[in-house]
Amino acid sequence: MLQTKYGFLLFVLLIIPPIRNLMESVMVVHMLVQIPLLIISGLLISGYFQCKFPGFFSKWNSNGVPGIILVVFLITYWMIPRTLDEALNMWNIELFKFVSLPFLVGIPLQDSWKKLNSLGRSFIIFTFIPMSGLMAWLYIDAPVRLCNNYLEVEQKVLGWGFLIITVSIVLYMLQNVFTDHSEGT
Repeated sequence: MLQTKYGFLLFVLLIIPPIRNLMESVMVVHMLVQIPLLIISGLLISGYFQCKFPGFFSKWNSNGVPGIILVVFLITYWMIPRTLDEALNMWNIELFKFVSLPFLVGIPLQDSWKKLNSLGRSFIIFTFIPMSGLMAWLYIDAPVRLCNNYLEVEQKVLGWGFLIITVSIVLYMLQNVFTDHSEGT
């Protein structure tokens, strides 16, 4: 229950206009801090919804695949540069961001991840390696500004952030492959 309270507190903090405006004023903070924090708030509050509506999750997302498909589509949507611009210019897209990331990404991710087998989890992780690598290349090497609300230098910093994420995921997977996962010795 304490985890749920922290999730709702984080969500409320992220909605507060001065905090929201500060986070959205810098492109790398908007994409690599605010968006993941919104997802984390959904992960934290997911236990409440899973207890409140257990039949819904067991019926709709029994094996984790529908939930993870929703998660992948929405994360892909929020990585599109134009979407970032629209979230700053259009109140309805901003509202969709604050609803979709915690409630349609965070909660289904928490529910789906534990239901997926190790092959499914690895597939999702390996899906994000080329996706974040592509975003790094796009933001670093684009000859023009991709987001009208941010400077080109901010775009390149975001690209380097995505490159660091890509390298980190690859290193994690390599470490996971070369680590002994047996229980007893």
